[in-house]
Amino acid sequence: MLPHTPPACATVTDALNDLQGKKQTAADLVEACHTRIAAREDAVGAWHVRDDAAVRDAAARPRRGALSGLPVGIKDVIDTADLPTSYGCPAFAAHRPSRDAACVAKLRAAGAIVLGKTVTTEFASMHPGKTRNPHNRNHTPGGSSSGSAAAVADGMVPVALGTQTAGSVIRPAAFCGTVGYKGTYGWSDMTGVHPLADSLDRLGIFTRRVADVAPVRAVLADKPARARSVAKAANFGICRTPLWKSADPATRSLFDTVASKLKTAGVDLREVIVPPQWDELSDAHRLIMLPEMVRIFTPIRAQHERHISASFLEQMKNGEAIDAQSHAAGKELAARCRADLDLLLPPGDVWLVPSAPGEAPMGTATGDPVFNRMWTLLGTPCVTLPFGAGPRGLPLGIQLVASPGCDDDLLDAALWLEQALA
Repeated sequence: MLPHTPPACATVTDALNDLQGKKQTAADLVEACHTRIAAREDAVGAWHVRDDAAVRDAAARPRRGALSGLPVGIKDVIDTADLPTSYGCPAFAAHRPSRDAACVAKLRAAGAIVLGKTVTTEFASMHPGKTRNPHNRNHTPGGSSSGSAAAVADGMVPVALGTQTAGSVIRPAAFCGTVGYKGTYGWSDMTGVHPLADSLDRLGIFTRRVADVAPVRAVLADKPARARSVAKAANFGICRTPLWKSADPATRSLFDTVASKLKTAGVDLREVIVPPQWDELSDAHRLIMLPEMVRIFTPIRAQHERHISASFLEQMKNGEAIDAQSHAAGKELAARCRADLDLLLPPGDVWLVPSAPGEAPMGTATGDPVFNRMWTLLGTPCVTLPFGAGPRGLPLGIQLVASPGCDDDLLDAALWLEQALA
């Protein structure tokens, strides 16, 4: 079960409806979030820094826009002019950007209120921060968007932004029991978001329900909000991927349960078999990501190496060992598999794939992105829905993917599936 959540923080949709209907004020909503954070932050550790002036600001400033009065959390690799942005690294603890990231500026222009900065792993990679899984603090929340996933799951804020370079939105969303959306590559402006590997980095959104993604996504994508449709099921397929052996028994059982429910609902569910060369996509992701990290972080290492974790330095060392030929080979394989995808996953089709190997592991390690890397590399939009629980009672997730550019169709399918699985 999810921890008890105050109604004021339940969903984006409820919050916006209450604000627009004047059932509560923006100051009331922000105060409710602060109250929840005060009660739970010591246990969860989702926040790097909070804006203590947010309540006063919400009361003092009239707001207009599609997200008027909505509190949001911002991952601490995303620049904010009024709050520190540390990138999860002690060397940048006092760093104050000169301007907001493009995504933050858009949220503010739409009337949203930045509640604070959520904890990230170091530079959005693997070295964990202080955040714990809100369902059981002995387990990881996942990463790298650990604070954003945990804050939304625990009812501290209705929506939060994250980023994904391998599995940093989908995996923590699954581990914490939230909806997590990662859009098609290039769906939003990444200016002011610190890169990890810029050909792979994407912005993501954490919410508690699928319908809550749309109004926030519309603002960030500079598109009118589209009414979601649940009139009919998508053309669903199950893609167990070449990495199915990494799925634990709870995830395998989850897929059987979902398949049974869909067939009962009249869905003609097909099994998808991908080409053999897809077996190498996770390795190709590594061959692309690590050298990009070396290029981006070599100047930072030169100045701040003593403040950088041993695990991050080891990643850079591994990246330095990848030669240009291997890097090019990874890109070539990705291009071939994207061509496969154009034929296998046409617009209108949606595949069900694992979100993670299973429930959140014990400890602080952020978990294995084995079921995320290929979709990030292929540029597909992805969304994970919470459904079911593992043997320790922690959330499991089911991931949906669609062809690049079909984000609206994907969210329609996710909304239908959310209701079918309810």
